[in-house]
Amino acid sequence: MFKLSIVVPCYNEEEVLHETTRELSQILQGLIDDEKIASTSKIVYVDDGSHDKTWQLIDQFTVENKFVTGVKLSRNFGHQGALLAGVTTASRDSDAIVTIDADLQDDVNAIPKMVDEYLKGAEVVYGVRNNRDTDTAFKRNTAETFYKIMGFLGVKLVPDSADFRLMSQRACEILLSYHETNLFLRGIVPLVGLKTAKVYYARKERFAGESKYPLRKMLKFAIDGITSFSIVPIKMIMGLGFFIVLISIFLLIYTLVQKSNGHVVSGWSSMMVSIWALGGVQLICISVIGEYVGKIFSEVKQRPRFTIEKDTYTEEK
Repeated sequence: MFKLSIVVPCYNEEEVLHETTRELSQILQGLIDDEKIASTSKIVYVDDGSHDKTWQLIDQFTVENKFVTGVKLSRNFGHQGALLAGVTTASRDSDAIVTIDADLQDDVNAIPKMVDEYLKGAEVVYGVRNNRDTDTAFKRNTAETFYKIMGFLGVKLVPDSADFRLMSQRACEILLSYHETNLFLRGIVPLVGLKTAKVYYARKERFAGESKYPLRKMLKFAIDGITSFSIVPIKMIMGLGFFIVLISIFLLIYTLVQKSNGHVVSGWSSMMVSIWALGGVQLICISVIGEYVGKIFSEVKQRPRFTIEKDTYTEEK
């Protein structure tokens, strides 16, 4: 039997933690009773700088529940940083790790199926949504568009798979060998390789609390994903530049022809439109390049991707 750790990033999740702990504890106990995992298996909550009672609850559960341990980050490092902190901590002595969000939208009953796939030899098991009925039409359409864009840019993602997955200890070690500061785990995990499998499940409504991914964060997440894994946007800028040059050559020829025919028109309107259009294009191009330069700036500083303030998982040993 192997040790399984379930890593759960938390940010202001006091409303849902009781139910999350109850459901995950039942899953672990069931797997232990079925003699599929070791009795030392754990839940690892990662408090990502919460402002509510999230850490107090985690601290309380570590005393009341034999499965619960906690990692407290010194401040908010973001969802991806919290996931990585949990994986880094738990992978030292866990044979496999499941990552799942605290909001219970991902079906915890898929975890035993992931364990079965692991026992069959898969080292990365993706939790894949079989529908998006719980999403709004806007979120569903934007998600589909995002996956299409990423595919067009050559980034290999698992469609309809977020951060609900199981990874073996070896897969985690390979993942942790990637040292980027700009984390986009959905793009990095497929680069690990090894044998993979998929488990399909129906995503549910959030049990309680508010979504930690409003539109602004979703857009930032998408931009991070694109610019962290593809330089196609920069290449597209070059293509756009050539296209604009061709247009300008055409307009130059058109102007000379019109002048030779005596059709001289005051060109204030066309000039103003051209200036504003080209100015907008230039600003967009500079912004795209700036996004890449900003990422280089973040990477070369090599700052820690997370800082752990308290770690009851390690203290428990």
